[in-house]
Amino acid sequence: MDDLDQALITLLRHDCRRPVSDLAAILKVSRATVRARLDRLERGGEIIGYTVVLRADALPAAVRAITLIAVEGRKAGDVIDALKGFAEITSVHTTVGTWDIVVEVSAGSLPELDDLLRRVRLVPGVTTSETHLLLSTPRSARARL
Repeated sequence: MDDLDQALITLLRHDCRRPVSDLAAILKVSRATVRARLDRLERGGEIIGYTVVLRADALPAAVRAITLIAVEGRKAGDVIDALKGFAEITSVHTTVGTWDIVVEVSAGSLPELDDLLRRVRLVPGVTTSETHLLLSTPRSARARL
């Protein structure tokens, strides 16, 4: 992937519906070049799809946090399945080390976050957790409107 591919992907991350002619003009290449690059990136599996950003996803949550979760024995799969059902959990990651699972959470207020954390600790298999509030996000690869 070269600099042109990277620039194209950056533009698509901000607006995946932008017309090929606009992309070509911004990148100062032909429409055929942009189309060929997109086709190659899609065929090669670099671009696996396009998506829509919902208003709820674009609005900043009042309270955001990262929660580290330790799991008892071999119950990680069951805990992950349970965590997928929490609307406040925006991402679930598995990891190695002291913690087994890392989740990104968003809530409307600190009391709502407190309630979420209480419910997470009640999930069978969760042995302990640690939460860190996110104060700001200087850089994110997620689409911004």
